[in-house]
Amino acid sequence: MLKKKVIRRLEKIVGRENCSTCQADLVCYSYDAVNKRFLPDAVVFPANGAEISAVIDLANKEQFPVIPRGGGTGFSGGSLAVRGGVVLVTTRLNRIIALDTENLTAIVEPGVICGDFQEEVEKRGLYYPPDPSSLAFSTLGGNAAECAGGPHGLKYGVTRDYITGLEVVLPTGEIMKTGVQTMKGVVGYDLTRLIVGSEGTLAIITKIYLRLLPKPESSVTIMAVFCSMRSSAETVASIIRDKIVPSKLEFLDQESIRCVETYRDLNLPKDTAALLLIELDGDISSVEKQAERVVEICRKGGAFLVNRAHTAVEADRLWEIRRAISPSLLQLNPTKINEDIVVPRSKIPDILDRIENIRTRYQLKIATFGHAGDGNIHVNLMVDDAVPGEIEKADKAVGEIFEEVLKLGGTISGEHGIGITKAPYISMELSEAEIALMRKIKRIFDPNDILNPGKVFYDSPR
Repeated sequence: MLKKKVIRRLEKIVGRENCSTCQADLVCYSYDAVNKRFLPDAVVFPANGAEISAVIDLANKEQFPVIPRGGGTGFSGGSLAVRGGVVLVTTRLNRIIALDTENLTAIVEPGVICGDFQEEVEKRGLYYPPDPSSLAFSTLGGNAAECAGGPHGLKYGVTRDYITGLEVVLPTGEIMKTGVQTMKGVVGYDLTRLIVGSEGTLAIITKIYLRLLPKPESSVTIMAVFCSMRSSAETVASIIRDKIVPSKLEFLDQESIRCVETYRDLNLPKDTAALLLIELDGDISSVEKQAERVVEICRKGGAFLVNRAHTAVEADRLWEIRRAISPSLLQLNPTKINEDIVVPRSKIPDILDRIENIRTRYQLKIATFGHAGDGNIHVNLMVDDAVPGEIEKADKAVGEIFEEVLKLGGTISGEHGIGITKAPYISMELSEAEIALMRKIKRIFDPNDILNPGKVFYDSPR
């Protein structure tokens, strides 16, 4: 519980209207996309880096935690106040400061919505590829803190690949700039890359320096339907082996397809086991040649139905299938445990087989879908926490899935981060030496453990 004098000081820093201890507001900022809740002691909405720095200074003097938060769309509990304290919401810092069409760069504040930024960039014939599923709501600051990915990651990379520099407030209150505004820069350690993906534990981002690309001339979307999950996974490998790198290569398993069909009629046979959605982009002639080849590869790989979109409207209808998955899964059970494993592309058939074995053994409802092109699979365990023992059973299944992922040379998180949900499993992947070094880095940045404590490393929450 914060002292009254601390609340008054916070109100003075950000303005009374931008500081709340109202119970309704505390509840609203007590959760994100994870099914866990931790009530903060206060919520503040600073307007700039100077106000953030003042809040951090106060936190160090009075010893209370500060938890940075953007749109609250995270799947690992990274913005939850697990030890109480102040949730610092960056949504008021929402300016696109500069869009440089000559140098293909941009400067933005962390509260800019990803999808809004993409629209502004495309108006100028440019392109910002990172596109998490939450792009309509998630902020660029949150995307940077989590190093968000998305379907375009296969061809274009993830958020960190587009950030050249940052302005940040350190956990000790200093405002610092990292990186460059140029395409190259190798002066000193790469602090930008260290902070990007650090889940709000090392600094609070106040400005982001981005690089942009020219917008692709054209794109083609193809849907391929299979009666075997293994055939679809092997087709993914065949497409890449043919030296074709799609801009998107997504897959849905049978459970996901059945759920989506309740939202919209896909007119697919009952024995449909898997579906691939493929997007190719680039200049018109090369895209056409690649599309013809991809259709051929899919048919040879066992696809009994291959549809190609001929207009932008048709393409968007196909991608509606992918966008409808997450909400449609809730008809299976009320609680979703969403994991985002990654394996080498060639191991996708193996991990899907092993997940199926785990699903059968534990008698759980598990739906898998995701970015097949880069091996990033979203494993959704749909459970009913009102059923005794169901959550415990699901936790055991998650641990076993992670074990199988690591045996295949994969990683337990490709996009969502560690936060609190995966912290108990981090030692499965990282050595004691790696974890010890990371803890030392955290202490150097944050000697008083003020900034987003209890995340990434397995520390018991309040």
